[in-house]
Amino acid sequence: MDLEREYLKKIVRLALAEDRAQADITTNSLIDLDGPARAEVRAKEVGVISGTEAFLQTMRLVDAALRVTVHAGDGFAVQAGDLVLEISGCESSILKGERTALNFLQRLSGVATLTRQFVEKLKPYRAVLLDTRKTTPGMRYLEKKAVRDGGGRNHRLNLEDMAMVKDNHIAMAGGIGPAVERVRAACPGKKIEVEVKDLSELEEALALGVEMIMLDNFPLEQVCLAVSLNRGRAELEISGNVTLENIAEKAATGVDFISAGALTHSFHSLDLSLKIVRS
Repeated sequence: MDLEREYLKKIVRLALAEDRAQADITTNSLIDLDGPARAEVRAKEVGVISGTEAFLQTMRLVDAALRVTVHAGDGFAVQAGDLVLEISGCESSILKGERTALNFLQRLSGVATLTRQFVEKLKPYRAVLLDTRKTTPGMRYLEKKAVRDGGGRNHRLNLEDMAMVKDNHIAMAGGIGPAVERVRAACPGKKIEVEVKDLSELEEALALGVEMIMLDNFPLEQVCLAVSLNRGRAELEISGNVTLENIAEKAATGVDFISAGALTHSFHSLDLSLKIVRS
């Protein structure tokens, strides 16, 4: 996607500027010892890789002559010890880009890994895993790609993608009906999702013919009733307190989608290491 490429370039440049990569006093102090080198990035635990393009862009901006070979690309499952990437070129350039490049790769692989764990829990069910906009500022498009690498699906990339009428919008407009009416008038053709807090609001949203309805923090028995009331008229999404421990029972209700903010705000960075290989 064009937006992904645009933001990738911006965030990589910002990250290298933040780290003052070219002013690395340790590496620059050893510059007279510099020479050609080869480095390996290996996984230190089981996971799913994401962020290889961010790694490549980082190394290329440090030194365009660096060569990177990808052995485990985005979406690949790895075991501890697996070779993920190889880098060859000036040793000083590899060292200057190492931390920034790994920061991207480890964090994005963490998102992909957690996403894959959620997706595995959903395999027996029809429900599709969605992410949310609870992303790291500036990293939105990279993290959402990582969700896709892990097997999940993106909900809204941004506020322009589709309309989501939530509780504060409903209060602002004076009700679900007036809020939906105004959105339809202002943005005809845009998909509308409405967040509802109980079955009466669900029925109101269904009567309006909206495309998607979010059941916000519904108890499981209420979700089952909502699925029965819906009769396939709108796509139903569960949101709120979704964990690896409870996602299967939520999916068993028959909803279409389950969104989990944890994918991009509670992930564990994948443990990866970069080592210079010396013969």
